[in-house]
Formats: sequence, C-alpha cells, structure tokens
Amino acid sequence: MTLDSDSAMNIARVLTEALPYIQRFTGKTVVIKYGGNAMVDDALKSGFARDVVLMKLVGIHPVVVHGGGPQIASLLARLGKESRFVDGLRVTDRETMDVVEMVLGGLVNKEIVNLINRHSGNAVGLSGKDDNMIRARKLTVTRDHAEVEASEIIDLGHVGDVERIDPHVVRMLVGGDFIPVIAPIGVGADGHSYNINADLVAGRMGEVLEAEKLILLTNTRGVLDREGRLLTGLGAEQVDALIADGTIHGGMLPKVRCALEAVAGGVHTAHIIDGRMEHAVLLELFTDEGVGTLIRHG
Repeated sequence: MTLDSDSAMNIARVLTEALPYIQRFTGKTVVIKYGGNAMVDDALKSGFARDVVLMKLVGIHPVVVHGGGPQIASLLARLGKESRFVDGLRVTDRETMDVVEMVLGGLVNKEIVNLINRHSGNAVGLSGKDDNMIRARKLTVTRDHAEVEASEIIDLGHVGDVERIDPHVVRMLVGGDFIPVIAPIGVGADGHSYNINADLVAGRMGEVLEAEKLILLTNTRGVLDREGRLLTGLGAEQVDALIADGTIHGGMLPKVRCALEAVAGGVHTAHIIDGRMEHAVLLELFTDEGVGTLIRHG
C-alpha cells in the first residue's frame, strides 16, 4: 500500500514533533497509574501495551502501577459478597482482602504483563509485598458529627496507607531493560496485607524513583473549570485556589492532591489525562498540545 502525499506529510509532522520530546525524556523514568476504562476496553488495553513498549524502545523507562476496582467488584459479586465503600475507599475485611490479592496480584497484574510481552516488551509483574517493597500502615477514616463531641473512627479493615517504599527491585528491573508492573498491595509491620489506593502508590513511587513524570489515567479529560473547559496547565497555587472555591471536588480531588504531593516530593511534572482516548500517554508525552492537565510545582 502506497501512502498519498497528505498522509505521508502528516506522519512526517508527527515524527518531527515527537523528536525533541524523545530526546528530552530519554533515560528518564515515567510512572503511569493505569486504571479506569483503559483497563477494561480491549482496544484501549492493547493500545496502552503498545505505547508502553514504544516508550521503552526510545529510551524512556515506564513504570506501571495499576488499579483493578471493577474487576474486584465483579469477582466479589460472583462470590455473593457485597462491595461497601466509605469516602470512596473499599471496606476490606479478611475475605475481601483475599479477593483483592487474587485479582490485583494475580489476574489483573498478569494480564497487563502478558499484553505488554505480546507486543514484544519485557514486563515483570510485582506486588508491593515482593521484597517488602511497599510497607503499609493501617488506614482509618475519622468522621465528625455535629450532634456529638467525639469523632467516629471507622475501621476499613485491610485498607492501607504507604509508610515507605523501597525501590531497589524496581530500579534493578528498569536497569535491566524490563518494564515493572506493580499491584498496589502493601505489607504491614503486623505481617498483614493491605489494599492501597493505586494513585497514592503511583505518586509515592514517582517520588522515590525521582521520576520525570507521573501520569494518572482517568475517565475524564483532566481538571475542568466551572464551564467544563479543560485546564491544561496548573501550578500548585492555582490548584489550591481551585480546591478552595470548589471547582475541584469529588473524585478529582484525591487525584489532584496526589499529583500535588508528587511534584512537591520531587517529581518534575504530574499529568491527569483521559484514559478513554487511544494513545493518550503518547499524545501527552510527545505532542506540543498534550491531552490532559499538567500540574507542576510552584
């Protein structure tokens, strides 16, 4: 098949535009939180795997941290167990934690690894429990009630926060030309497993790896203003103002806070992008316009 002149010129423009970004990011680490629709749509899953392999081939070091909420909910439903949430966090008793480990550390993790490897990548699946990579502490939620003086402490079970991350294994894999794929499960000092929010793990992983970028894939276009327009570039002060006036709220709030903490902790820039768009990661990395919201320190 022969390309017509317009198609050929378009391809040439794309490659020319990408070149300076490839040169800038060669040798740099990019941590990607992979979740949402990008994980359940077959075409998007395959496209994501190809994009990650391409990044590695041009000298960028992708590190993937994945979620798996819909897959966990599906298996729990098949087992006849109801999913319960408090402030967006899954209440995780011991039986639910067994399902979380099975889904995140097994089914989902291995599917992502297999997809990347089918596209000629070299992916290795990890759980945060491997080599005590992610040390967790138990997370509790406190609610204040106007009618009583004492606060209510809600026990979420095996839901954790990140206490520390040891990046030794991840660095070793990256240096060996592998693509780490990490399930956000940590281990506590008590030896118990803890389910940790994947955005949080990705942000903290970006900090300890001194990543160039943190990319959070979501089911929205990015951070929007009150008129629904995409905000393409934000500094920390602008983000604080948008949180204060209620423009950033709901499910976007924890993602934005995660991005802010990451850039404050040393990640150069954080990006909240629409995982429903094909090749969203490449478009954000290698084009002048980008496709989501860039958050920077300062």
